[in-house]
Amino acid sequence: MTGVSLHHRHILVVEDDFLLPSKPRRALEEAGATVVGPVGTVPGALDLITSAPVADGAILDVNLRDQMVFPAADMLVRRGVPFLFTTGYDQTVLPPRFDNFPRLEKPITPAGAIRAMAEPIDHRQ
Repeated sequence: MTGVSLHHRHILVVEDDFLLPSKPRRALEEAGATVVGPVGTVPGALDLITSAPVADGAILDVNLRDQMVFPAADMLVRRGVPFLFTTGYDQTVLPPRFDNFPRLEKPITPAGAIRAMAEPIDHRQ
């Protein structure tokens, strides 16, 4: 599909619209990733981050049922897990501490999600 491999990588998907991530999820799996989630709330994301297998990367929807995903993003930063944001909002919705993290505008494409996720994971190795 994209020529990018995510074999043996666990990718956390945090998204409250469970129909939305089906194509990106399928694409991540086709690229060899194990998808963890999706989970659609901030408390659910925090629980999954602490209890699930070690995540190699994450895709975070910025707004989950009117709650911002930033506590989960902060936890991923502390754990050294690369992630990207997906949102319909512009860059100004992100606090400055997240300026260096990728942001994909919705609707995201499967190929775009894989490329954006593979690059920080590769640099982490």
